[in-house]
Amino acid sequence: MADYIFKTPIAEEAPIGKHRLFYFRKGNKGISVVKQGGAYKQSRYPLDPSVESYQEFYQGGRNHVVDEATKTALIAASIGVTEANFTAI
Repeated sequence: MADYIFKTPIAEEAPIGKHRLFYFRKGNKGISVVKQGGAYKQSRYPLDPSVESYQEFYQGGRNHVVDEATKTALIAASIGVTEANFTAI
């Protein structure tokens, strides 16, 4: 089986600072992906104590190595993860 690098989904957020010019610039925010109760879901701001209770946790804004079965399950979950989120190793 092949392995893949999984890049979590991102969302554009603004403003990125307090100065008035920062209101015209958007920044990318990585969205975490978690598996809880057998189902995958997105989590914008996971809490530290709850991270240990997840079956799987993919922190937003990071690269994660996953196998073919996990890739297929993430895409099938319909949570905004597509083929574009994966790069073959």
